[in-house]
Amino acid sequence: MLAGRIAELQYLEQYYEKAGSQILVVYGQKHIGKTALLKEFSKEKQSHYYLAKPCSEREQLYQWGMQLRSAGMETKEFPDFSDIFNSVCAGGGKKLMIIDEFQHIAKTSERFMSGLVQFLNALDEKNGVMVLLSSSAIAWVENSMITRIGEAAYALSGLLKIRAMSFVDIVHRFPNFRIEECVEAYSILGGFPGLWNQFDDKLTIQQNICRHILNRDSYLFEEWDRMVAEQLRETSVYNTILAAIASGKYKLNDIYLHTGFSRAKISVYLKNLMELELVEKVFSYDMADKENAQKGLYRIVHPYVNFYFTYMYPYMSALQTISVGEYYNRFIYPVFRKYVSGCFKQVCREHLEKLNKRGRLPIHFEKSGEWVGKEGTIDVIAQDVEGRTLIALCNWEKAMMTYEDYEWLLSYARKAKLGVDYIYLYTASGFDERLDLEAKVKKNLKLVQITDI
Repeated sequence: MLAGRIAELQYLEQYYEKAGSQILVVYGQKHIGKTALLKEFSKEKQSHYYLAKPCSEREQLYQWGMQLRSAGMETKEFPDFSDIFNSVCAGGGKKLMIIDEFQHIAKTSERFMSGLVQFLNALDEKNGVMVLLSSSAIAWVENSMITRIGEAAYALSGLLKIRAMSFVDIVHRFPNFRIEECVEAYSILGGFPGLWNQFDDKLTIQQNICRHILNRDSYLFEEWDRMVAEQLRETSVYNTILAAIASGKYKLNDIYLHTGFSRAKISVYLKNLMELELVEKVFSYDMADKENAQKGLYRIVHPYVNFYFTYMYPYMSALQTISVGEYYNRFIYPVFRKYVSGCFKQVCREHLEKLNKRGRLPIHFEKSGEWVGKEGTIDVIAQDVEGRTLIALCNWEKAMMTYEDYEWLLSYARKAKLGVDYIYLYTASGFDERLDLEAKVKKNLKLVQITDI
């Protein structure tokens, strides 16, 4: 069984076991692990896999036909879609047909989806076919696919969005990393198994960065260029906006002043980046004190894109002229701990969500978020249906979490007009003696070490 994808495999299996034919769309960001999931699902099944190319319909049919002929099937040099479907699905029993990056066909062919639906409708239930249409073009699937395929959309059995894997999964994936190193790897690679494959847990994080990211011959060195080529036009505009956000220009007005683009233009491009799940708009948890909340903040949410625009894009000239070791020591090492602190907050949120799901918190929260104020951030706010509130503060940078940090959190919560019932303090290092004593006295205060996660 593929680790971390049990629920997705079970979902697909339920459809496969149904009588007749089904069409499911499986989509998610590049490197999210779709192909590995589909490969695992296809085991011990009569299956056919085709990776669609970004080309004309005629060339697509030629390429697909050539693949079939190389597998020993007889087809024309330029088969029709019906010829391909008949060749792939010949013989008895349930079949599985996987078409990866199917948007490349759907965008250029008016006949593909209608032909597929017509073919499946002509089959009897005993010889049904499960068709998995896979795509990494998430914005297209969510915003344009239905319009593009027209009435064929009624034949879709379901849509399955593959989401990023969790911190726990990356810990299992890299057993030789210390827990701190797993957080650092997560801050760079996120929950993308396709990116995890580029790291080696027998090396340190610094060695991995130097060898597998900063090295001009490495796969990850040019990964952003590949992402741009596949998904975005006017790359100079997107690069400028992302570089501005990575440098600390989080508000629309700050981006406007930095880039010189009009606010209207920036808003359009930010919307596109958000649809691609590369950028997010940060909303503070809805509380009584709206006046002191930061509003309209933008954040690069894709970890590798954030790393690239924080550490590589601004200093590319130096990366071309000095050694990767010198580059790391000059541009990354001095501020890397601060960079990782943002990821540690996400790790803590995931931990609280896991405890909540298992019923191991003093409340069962229905909603959660963060409070981004003008004087600081409450990293986690969670409330149950009765309004009982749990807040959390996460420390990665400081050598020790202190009683003064606890006092600040309480004071800031009062300033934000937030009633607090339970407090969780997370740290990557340790707690001072006074804070340890306080936690022994107060039942609503929980101290969590990184090793507890």
